[in-house]
Amino acid sequence: MRRMACHAAPPAQVRVPPPFREGPTKKGCLLTKKLRLYAALAAGAVVLAAPVAGSAHFILMQPKSAIEENQLGDPQKLGPCGGTTPNPGTPTGAVTEVAGGEMLHIHVKETIYHPGHFRIALSVLDRAELPVDPEDVTKDGPRGPISVSGKVDPNPKPPVLVDGLWEHHERKPAEEFETDVKIPNINCDHCSLQVIQFMEQHGINPDGRFTYHHCADLKITANPKMPIDSGWPGQMKTKAKAKAPAKKKT
Repeated sequence: MRRMACHAAPPAQVRVPPPFREGPTKKGCLLTKKLRLYAALAAGAVVLAAPVAGSAHFILMQPKSAIEENQLGDPQKLGPCGGTTPNPGTPTGAVTEVAGGEMLHIHVKETIYHPGHFRIALSVLDRAELPVDPEDVTKDGPRGPISVSGKVDPNPKPPVLVDGLWEHHERKPAEEFETDVKIPNINCDHCSLQVIQFMEQHGINPDGRFTYHHCADLKITANPKMPIDSGWPGQMKTKAKAKAPAKKKT
């Protein structure tokens, strides 16, 4: 009987019939490989069964993100506009031009599900104007605090445009969300539109706590036929230009 070299002996806890104890044979190697495969599958099943802390991820698909995103939307944990402490992200240089007083289409894709909601805000002169992440309510978990809910303002004011958006608690693979938001009638060469997701039932991230962040750079040109929204930083109060009265025929 021809003998063959094997990479591992049969596991000690498995009782091997006498023909295979004499040395590694072709059949013995096959048995060994099968045993190792079963062990690997069993270990994988244990790993899959173990509880894992989920992390929501989303891609800002429209308007164009201010930093490069991978297939999951990373890096996105660090506020106010994404990145992480070791990786602040690579700027795309993209600037979306928008007319003041018009609607802007927002489109995001959730690449990893987590229950929660979104919020959209706008900074005009500096990203420091962007609001802090939503105030959270937590409960104790085996590894520390777990988020229960995030505060939503039912009557948002500048710099927040929309709050409590796309609230969802049902898992749907690669779900996409879209909406249109009204842009204030202002002039701004380099505004930042911030889109964040607050995650419920989530452990604390070192960056961002329970919130993920994306931003898009905008250039907003006010409509001269409409009054300026003076509640936003850096805007002068102006009135809409009135039409000149028609000249009387003589």
